[in-house]
Amino acid sequence: MLRGLVPSVYAPSLLEFVGLAALMPVIPLLARDLGFSVPQAAALSTIFGITSFLGPIPAGRLISRIGARAALVSTGCLLVASNLLAFVLIAPALGGDGDLLHRIALVVLLLVMASSTQVWQLGRQSYLGTALPAAMRARGMTLFGGVIRVGEVIGPLMGALVMAAGSMAGVFVLFALTAAAGTVMVAVFLPPGESRPERTVRRRDRAPASRARVRLDRAVLRRMVAVGLGIAPVMMARVNRPVIVPLLGDALGLDPVWISVVFGVSAALEILLVLPAGTLMDRYGRAAVAVPCALVMGAGFLLLSVLGTVLDGRGSAAAILALLLPSLLIGIGNGLGSGIVMTLGIDVSPVHGRTRYLAWWNTMLGAGRLAAPLVVTAITLVAPVAVAGAATGALCVVGGTWLARTLPRVTPSGGTRRR
Repeated sequence: MLRGLVPSVYAPSLLEFVGLAALMPVIPLLARDLGFSVPQAAALSTIFGITSFLGPIPAGRLISRIGARAALVSTGCLLVASNLLAFVLIAPALGGDGDLLHRIALVVLLLVMASSTQVWQLGRQSYLGTALPAAMRARGMTLFGGVIRVGEVIGPLMGALVMAAGSMAGVFVLFALTAAAGTVMVAVFLPPGESRPERTVRRRDRAPASRARVRLDRAVLRRMVAVGLGIAPVMMARVNRPVIVPLLGDALGLDPVWISVVFGVSAALEILLVLPAGTLMDRYGRAAVAVPCALVMGAGFLLLSVLGTVLDGRGSAAAILALLLPSLLIGIGNGLGSGIVMTLGIDVSPVHGRTRYLAWWNTMLGAGRLAAPLVVTAITLVAPVAVAGAATGALCVVGGTWLARTLPRVTPSGGTRRR
């Protein structure tokens, strides 16, 4: 079954995330070259975070209205067109020739790309929730999370090759090519039944049960909030990790090469844990993976804070050790949690109207993604970055404790059972 989903879901996802991961690190550099200030260039990277909060609900309505395949193909074409247009408009302006119109064009095109990406992500998550049986849902969603991680490793490397061969604007062409290939695969291989929009219940059929449906909706949302409170710290830790680790490495006196090596080793460890994590979830339940994921990541951030403080000024070897050991621990926890957020989103969503509920789930967690860097910023204004690491670790430990209490009540079908 998983092999059958490769051409319709996994391969297009890999292609999209290769292009997206190639673009993300280059956005601030493109902005600076076009005349944005440093704070403005940094703020541009938050466009994708803002759309992860504001975009899922409109994306869910679009998918419900026109169907999964039509939504994915249309937004895929929009991704291709926006990237090609960005290359045509922005490439000639690089090197100090950019003006206000070029800067506005970059902002608008990034908004289009970010919005299209939200439709792609929600559409595939909703489709997997339908295509995968409950007995192997976690393995399928974990594999999806692993594909994302592989794309995040390959993308920057391919982007570096493209920039070495041409200019920074070449990453737009790379993203356009990967998005085009992924869109073609979705159009060809996504089953025809998934191209139909969700059927709307007639008014006379739904009117007698409207009050019961409201109660059901509220029950589902309460369950989402209960699980989301526990998993949100994991999302915040994932967002804060590429901020806290480099800043602490810089504070310890490490050069960017060593910091990149630490990230690379940790990422490789995560990928190795993708398939075992899915098997554990399907066999022993979601708590068997989600709770250790949160607790191990929390322990890693707390250790990062402690070692970053104790080993500061002890030399380069001590600095590397202070960064590497906690990063490996964080990588183990994050690898265990591959796909856990998407799996839990499907678990707590009912079969009927699943796309709509997944949109609310993604919106709720998008708020955590937005809040995470703000927490780090607020803490670093008054304290060292190690304190931000300790706060992130403490949140993860609290989240893991909450999940240990909440998740045993949630079954893969989204119902409830006794402990």
